Amino acid sequence: MHTVWKGSISFGLVNIPVKLHTATENKDIKLRQLHKECHTPISYKKVCEGCNQEVKDEDIVKAYEYAKNKFVVLDQEELENLRKENEDKAVEIIDFVKLTEIDPIYFERTYFLSPDTTGSKAYSLLRQTLEQSGKIGVAKIIIRSKEQLAIVRVYQNALVMETIHYPDEVRSVSDVPNLPSEQNVVPKELETALMLVDQLTTEFNPEKYTDDYRNTLMELIEEKKATNTISTSDKRTVPDNVTDLMTALQASLEKTKKPTTRKRTTRTKKNA
Repeated sequence: MHTVWKGSISFGLVNIPVKLHTATENKDIKLRQLHKECHTPISYKKVCEGCNQEVKDEDIVKAYEYAKNKFVVLDQEELENLRKENEDKAVEIIDFVKLTEIDPIYFERTYFLSPDTTGSKAYSLLRQTLEQSGKIGVAKIIIRSKEQLAIVRVYQNALVMETIHYPDEVRSVSDVPNLPSEQNVVPKELETALMLVDQLTTEFNPEKYTDDYRNTLMELIEEKKATNTISTSDKRTVPDNVTDLMTALQASLEKTKKPTTRKRTTRTKKNA
């Protein structure tokens, strides 16, 4: 399992060297976009709207837009120093709470925590402590240059860390449009609805639920593969400016000339 982060978790004076592993994966079927005429994959370039030129990664800087078209530019060294200043205090459990006290709207992404080489004993201690206390740990961690609020809990035989949103990242319910005001519910309708809920109530079994759309789409893809309903792109190198066109013309002229003792020049191919 791929390690996405390596560090330690602490509670009190207990320090646990750990590794972080992504606990979930997106099973969506990724579909490519092709040119309808020749079925060649479409590529996307980073283009400056002001210069109308393609921009390389090394020529891009990060900035905060504090007003329309007004930016505060932050260089990479400043961001790196800020990240390093906060790394040491990244994963300290600061509180213990009950899981039921956190609404699911706060949960974001789940990671498995595994003990590093020397962390097995402390890892087991925290795992058993959480199990017997019935509590979860609330901590902070720096992931991809962002300080995340997180909780640490027990899942089966492992510790998991789930990043959660800060309160100001959860939008207010008052902003939701067209919410009905309180209305009197007809007792008979409520009674019938409660009976329906009771009839459909069962124990949660995740294996029971499948992604029917994804399965059907894969069946369609496999069917097209089996019947050879497939397409192969025919990539051609197309000159994208006058210089490339002139180079190609010169090279073509050179090819049509009869061999002479003069040394030929070799055209350097430019990536399209």
